[in-house]
Amino acid sequence: MAEPRKEPREAWGSRLGVILAVAGSAVGLGNFLRFPVQAAKNGGGAFMIPYFISFLLLGLPLMWIEWTIGRFGGGFERSTAPGIFETVWQKNRFIKYFGVIGIFGPTIIFVYYTYIESWLLGYSVFALTGRYASCTDQPSMAAFLKGYQGLVQNEHFSGIGPAYFFFLVTFAVNILVIWVGLRAGIERVCKYGLLVLFILAIAIVIRVATLGTPDPGRPEWNVNNGFGFLWNPRWAELKEAKVWLAAAGQIFFTLSVGFGVILTYASYLRRRDDVALSGLTASTANEFAEVILGGSIVIPAAFAIFGPQVTQEIAEGGAFNLGFVTMPLVLQKVAFGQFFAFAWFFLLFIAGVTSSISLALPAVVFLQDEFNLDRKTASILFAIVTFNLCQVVIFFNGQGALDEMDFWGGTFCVVLFAMIEVVLFAWVFGMDKAWSELHSGSDIRIPRIYRFIIKYITPLFLVLILGFWFVQEGWPTLLLEKTPAENVPYVIGTRVLLIDLFAALAFLVWLAWRKRHNGEAAR
Repeated sequence: MAEPRKEPREAWGSRLGVILAVAGSAVGLGNFLRFPVQAAKNGGGAFMIPYFISFLLLGLPLMWIEWTIGRFGGGFERSTAPGIFETVWQKNRFIKYFGVIGIFGPTIIFVYYTYIESWLLGYSVFALTGRYASCTDQPSMAAFLKGYQGLVQNEHFSGIGPAYFFFLVTFAVNILVIWVGLRAGIERVCKYGLLVLFILAIAIVIRVATLGTPDPGRPEWNVNNGFGFLWNPRWAELKEAKVWLAAAGQIFFTLSVGFGVILTYASYLRRRDDVALSGLTASTANEFAEVILGGSIVIPAAFAIFGPQVTQEIAEGGAFNLGFVTMPLVLQKVAFGQFFAFAWFFLLFIAGVTSSISLALPAVVFLQDEFNLDRKTASILFAIVTFNLCQVVIFFNGQGALDEMDFWGGTFCVVLFAMIEVVLFAWVFGMDKAWSELHSGSDIRIPRIYRFIIKYITPLFLVLILGFWFVQEGWPTLLLEKTPAENVPYVIGTRVLLIDLFAALAFLVWLAWRKRHNGEAAR
């Protein structure tokens, strides 16, 4: 038996609330920045074939798996991966330590994601005040971003002070939402935040769609051709393994599966609450935000303003350049550009907040569940630890600290954790029992083909992703082959810090289980 909790176990206020919270976790920067870049770089419209195959064979199964075992673990008042994994495989004394990944990964992502998120708040203010109005080309706008990040000193910024101020505000907002609680904090923020986000996104999509041909001297530079640039299929690229890996990676990134977050959200469901339709609904909301809205803003607008050659270079330059360099320049050239620039950055900030608060929850809830801390105390402890870790990202961003954290927290751990989940669900829990649990209280019947997909296809897909990724990216990264020599000491230092954090979390799991075992023996 678990020890008595110091405060009542929280619960969602409504079914819509939990769906929007999961959708809010999924709808993030990747929908509006990463997705159009991946599509433009990897076959255009042809990219959508591996993308939707990955969605059907990887994304949806993992979404249903996490909703189901999260709700199952919640029935035992376990809301994070170590406890939930143990409820699924009670005979294995070590499985709880694999669950540490489901706390470690989100915590690391929270550390660097919150800093990036704060840039968006800063740029929202800069858009309204015209702070970057003098930057009229890509080099000057890129210099503005580097100055803001503190990577260089220039005429725009003499230090990291402004970026640090907006980081403090963003960090405080995230901790405050968690501190307030599940229903009053997370659920409310996701309900109203997603509403504002979709309104702003639709307004920008309409504005982009009405750009027409901004330069009459170049009639071929228009929005329609911009959509064609993004969506016309380049079929030959489907032969490239990297395209399929990119599509699968985008599905992981966009649905927030493999993070451990959905496990925690679903653990607060009641035993007979639907998970099948709810998981499908949350996934659909995310896909609408990504494919319809995210695919209709930056690339078509960039094409209409800069033309095909520059747009291709922009896509190759990555998501940060797209969001912080290209889009401000595009919106400078349209009527009411300041307002639309503010709308762009603020919708991304909202998307960032709804994602980052979900990343904070597993660690906070772990402290509540396993050490009987109240929510406010757990939130403060989490804030102290992550605030100090954030300093590494802020002050050593230029030396590779952010990329290193993204590699381990946002890539390696996600795929590995997903593999553990699917094996536990389909092979340890057992497909018959798992299928029955998935449909308990369900409003829909999932096609039976998904029994086969979840048991065989999804784990095979994950093995292939992990294998190809490790050969192409993992091994060179592990050996620091792509790391500049001057950054090697900082990267090694970051790795030592991450190892220490993982070890500390594993020790806390050991301590909590020992405490629980001693408490049960005493009774």
